[in-house]
Amino acid sequence: MRPKRIGILTSGGDAPGMNAAIRAAVRTAIHYQIRIFGFKHGYNGVIKGDIVELKRNSVANIIQRGGTILGTARSAQFTTDQGMAKAKKTLNRYKIDALIVIGGDGSMRGAYEFAKKTRVKMIGLPGTIDNDLLGSDFTIGFDTAVNSALEAVDKIRDTASSLERLFFIEVMGRYAGFIGLAVGLAGGAEDVLIPETPTDIPGLAKQIKHNIEKGKKSNIVIVSEGDEAGDAFTIAEKIKAILDEDYRVAVLGYIQRGGAPTAIDRILASKLGYAAVNGLKKNMYGCMVGEINKKIVDTPFEKTYSRKKKIDPDIYTIIKILAE
Repeated sequence: MRPKRIGILTSGGDAPGMNAAIRAAVRTAIHYQIRIFGFKHGYNGVIKGDIVELKRNSVANIIQRGGTILGTARSAQFTTDQGMAKAKKTLNRYKIDALIVIGGDGSMRGAYEFAKKTRVKMIGLPGTIDNDLLGSDFTIGFDTAVNSALEAVDKIRDTASSLERLFFIEVMGRYAGFIGLAVGLAGGAEDVLIPETPTDIPGLAKQIKHNIEKGKKSNIVIVSEGDEAGDAFTIAEKIKAILDEDYRVAVLGYIQRGGAPTAIDRILASKLGYAAVNGLKKNMYGCMVGEINKKIVDTPFEKTYSRKKKIDPDIYTIIKILAE
């Protein structure tokens, strides 16, 4: 049976394009005469009953805005049976038939556990800059994060070339190197260090020394924050101990999360927000909707986070060859 009242929330770390997804879901629901309610601050809002009905004008002029108008948070309370029981009571009180969750792996895990324990009908959207959810070629926010980081790398290269200095630039990616690989290839980095591949410090030092000897004016190494050899500062010190070369470190941090979403993220978010509501209309629950090979697909919640999404090894190879 088609739901009459649905809820929507954004959970975990914010990602550019979340607002575009909210807008698409709200206006699609209204088109089908389904009432839609937003929960503030992720799963915490469901527990506390922090809810607002969303109308057409509620999502006006937000497609270009970063962040999320609903706010977001990580909820320790929601991981408990008591917290989930409170959340279920909230949904019953407001007669919410189904819930749309926009977030990353922790959000999809929470959706799976909540649906399993309470039988709440749920559907998810991949909203994370890390691009590490199985079930979608790209996640909402990834393209914007890459472009934000790339803009910084391009500016740093100007300085690196002028001063002929070695730079280590740290990008987000605690468990996955998708941002690092994309930024490294697009930014012409000399090397990229990511969690998925072992880091050879002596080999990197040898490569940098060779680059300097053959006259390269800039040497930029992209470091994912979760690299097994350490953060950018740690790795830079290890290289200095071998080469005794002066270096600089730039940690891009949260600038990668903010800013207006790119056209690619706005389009993806709009398509998936629309698809989520249509999925609910067709009684499609317990899954995340994503896009693979330009087609909308659904993937069971548990599979999205329990199976590791693999990097493209060709990109890593290309970076190595082009940096020679």
